[in-house]
Amino acid sequence: QVLLVESGGGLVQAGGSLRLSCTASRLTFSSYAMGWFRQAPGKERDFVAAISRSATRTYYADSVKGRFTISRDNAKNTMYLQMNSLKPEDTAVYYCAADLTPLPSLRGNDYDYWGQGTQVTVSS
Repeated sequence: QVLLVESGGGLVQAGGSLRLSCTASRLTFSSYAMGWFRQAPGKERDFVAAISRSATRTYYADSVKGRFTISRDNAKNTMYLQMNSLKPEDTAVYYCAADLTPLPSLRGNDYDYWGQGTQVTVSS
């Protein structure tokens, strides 16, 4: 069974930084495009960022452009999300997802596997 495990969430003050990790097992990680999504309480799940399987292409939601950076290390079966200049509106549960395509989708329904999520809370 494919397993995606997120880590690195926590409580941070506005303006601070966090780095999320997503480690995959039981899949050929380099065959999957990967994405980060988030869901705040009472809201729908939103796209945050995505990266192609070769890491040559990255995509970001407008709300995080210039502040977040997505990356991956296929040798370690791990994807990252570096989050800088965090704002209270970034507070959410962050999920990683895997999509068996060369280029990632911005739509969550297209993804094949999901992690359990990690909480990010940004205080004002």
